[in-house]
Amino acid sequence: MSESRADPLAAGMIRTVLHDGRRDEVAVEEPLEIRVDGVPLVVTMRTPGHDEELALGFLYGEALIDEPRRAGPADDFAANTVEVDGPLTRDPGERRFYTTSSCGVCGKGALEEVAVNAPPAGPGPRVDRARLATLPDRLRQPTFERTGGLHATGLFTATGELLIAREDVGRHNAMDKVIGRALLDQLLPLSTNILCVSGRLSFELVQKAAVAGAPILVGVGAPSSLAIQLAADRDMTLGGFARHGTVNIYTGAERVRS
Repeated sequence: MSESRADPLAAGMIRTVLHDGRRDEVAVEEPLEIRVDGVPLVVTMRTPGHDEELALGFLYGEALIDEPRRAGPADDFAANTVEVDGPLTRDPGERRFYTTSSCGVCGKGALEEVAVNAPPAGPGPRVDRARLATLPDRLRQPTFERTGGLHATGLFTATGELLIAREDVGRHNAMDKVIGRALLDQLLPLSTNILCVSGRLSFELVQKAAVAGAPILVGVGAPSSLAIQLAADRDMTLGGFARHGTVNIYTGAERVRS
């Protein structure tokens, strides 16, 4: 079980601040530089914690690695830096990435760079609609409960068991952390699992789920038009507005039992 249970304050995910003369807890947002063989590749704004998983998940989603790699703090003890062993599976060229906590594709400068290099999803499991609707309630979010400022992604089995849960100020970072952990645990591709996110369903989340081989993605919020288009193109099941015991199925209804 890779579910995160670390205390958010001890893990550096929460900072205490003052407002109106009272103490409050807020989610931490700091930059993280990802290096490969010592060469800086990306800077992303994230919530500290599970940085190695974030780095591996990001690189996997960009088709820059296809297997687990050693990842850890930089040898020069630089703050907010994680080092990943190379080589990369393809040359990123002169392009360097910068991503904010709100956008995982903002650093890409051409339309072809957001293309999804992933095959269509496999058959995957068939799941009761009622079970899909309950997944957000099973997605543990301890840091969100204390700060109200984080997104979460959870990896579930077809029977609704939570395998991995991660939180981050960036929804794409939370997804990358889960995929990075799954890569280390040799769970990829996620052909028999379900991914669940705590917010809206954007193109970038469907993209990352598709690359990870997940046949089903469900979220608490609304999907965008491009998210629906991409999910349909990759034969994925996309469910939105999963709350209060109901869920809307936008694509891949054949995997959902009423």
